[in-house]
Amino acid sequence: MAIDDPVQGPETDDRPAREEPTTATGANTGTGTSTTTPSVWSSLRPLVLRLHFYAGLLIAPLLLIAATSGFLYALSFQAEKVVYRHELRVPVGDRALPLSQQLDAARAARPDGTVTSVRLPSEDGATTRVLMSTPDAEESKSLAVFVDPYTAEVRGELTSYGSSGALPLRTWISELHRHLLLGEPGRVYSELAASWLWVVALGGVLLWLARTRASKRALLTPERGATGRRRTLSLHGSLGLWAVTGLVLLSATGLTWSKYAGENIGSVKDQLGGGTPVVSAALEGGTGGAGGGGHEGHESMPGMENMPGMEGMGGGGDVGIDLVVVAARQAGLDGPVSVTLPTEGTGYVVAQTDTQFPVRLDSVAVDPANGMVMDELRFADYPLLAKLTRFGIDAHMGLFLGVANQLALAALALSLILIICWGYRMWWLRRPTKDRKLSAGRAIPRGAWRKVPLTVLLPLAVAVALIGWFLPLLGISLLVFLAVDGLLALRARARARAARA
Repeated sequence: MAIDDPVQGPETDDRPAREEPTTATGANTGTGTSTTTPSVWSSLRPLVLRLHFYAGLLIAPLLLIAATSGFLYALSFQAEKVVYRHELRVPVGDRALPLSQQLDAARAARPDGTVTSVRLPSEDGATTRVLMSTPDAEESKSLAVFVDPYTAEVRGELTSYGSSGALPLRTWISELHRHLLLGEPGRVYSELAASWLWVVALGGVLLWLARTRASKRALLTPERGATGRRRTLSLHGSLGLWAVTGLVLLSATGLTWSKYAGENIGSVKDQLGGGTPVVSAALEGGTGGAGGGGHEGHESMPGMENMPGMEGMGGGGDVGIDLVVVAARQAGLDGPVSVTLPTEGTGYVVAQTDTQFPVRLDSVAVDPANGMVMDELRFADYPLLAKLTRFGIDAHMGLFLGVANQLALAALALSLILIICWGYRMWWLRRPTKDRKLSAGRAIPRGAWRKVPLTVLLPLAVAVALIGWFLPLLGISLLVFLAVDGLLALRARARARAARA
């Protein structure tokens, strides 16, 4: 995201390594001849330069905040394991106690809380996480009570946020990243940054690819022997080319849960049949029985009727969480799972939580009265768009591939920080005069749009209008840019007239 002003006159350290003649199509031929007919790119280039420069200058501070907080967030997963080791880890025992006994210990430690769900240990030596709603719990947050599965000892209590189970350290960094700790109004910052990130990144790549250079190596790696601004530009452009795919994906996935653009994206997904399905846990008539979802008449798992505690269980009561987990295991839900406890008119929901590849994200609903599986939902049956959305969001949050995902996010965030810093350095090196330290540089000549062929300009205008409507903050901020630029043009003309007078 260059914040450099490219129209400043020639400099010896910024000349391309090799200039070649350009044809009307904008391609380098090396034949020594050229035409005077402007290509589409030569007409569009000033517009791309202008947008890239001003958007980079004004949006880059928001992107820098998002990248820095995102870098910290990617590292917070491993930091949590160190900071909260006492709550998360216990010595491995001979055998785990029944879940019901562990829940009793959690309830005894916090009698004011209501158990809503339980996350089973994902490996030996991990604690059981019992999630509770409490009178003082904030929205989307719950109290997590950590229980030793081998002794039922309560190891501690921490606030847990969202479906990812973020603990206080990661939650604080996440909220800084999402809304600057300002709550709902602060979400405008992150949506504005995500809306512009792909625009600035793709615009920068177009400008970088269009530069003439001595070899293809200079496209992907910094130019050897370059100094000053030319070296900074080389670092900025080559790293931007490597990072552009990740940056565009971060922008797209970040917009999926933004306030305004997210609503439009969700609406389009629903219309395309890509909404995320949910397992049906509703009970018929408040008693046991099939809960719908296309699985009416689903029988209990083989051998369920012979399990301890199942005798006499018919239309009432609760078989208990231990037998519910057994039923889910027999239904094929292996690996780490979470159990959502039943509420009025609903049954248990057991869901896999393994986001490693290949993912295990199946879920089943179990009737509390008789332990029968009422409904099941396999991740393989998700619509393709719903799968891609889940993968994208999990990857954005560092959950998809575990440590590898988190390291990739950290590297991408660090790349964006460097790209922005190098962009500001180029702007600083090319400021018009040293006595105007805060100047934005000489503006790119106006009126470039008049040189764009009408057959290109009209579709481009329509596309920009549609994108601006779909991404409202992008459209509004673009209109603000145009208005400010127009006012600056009027002021420049007025000064020119006064000078001539």
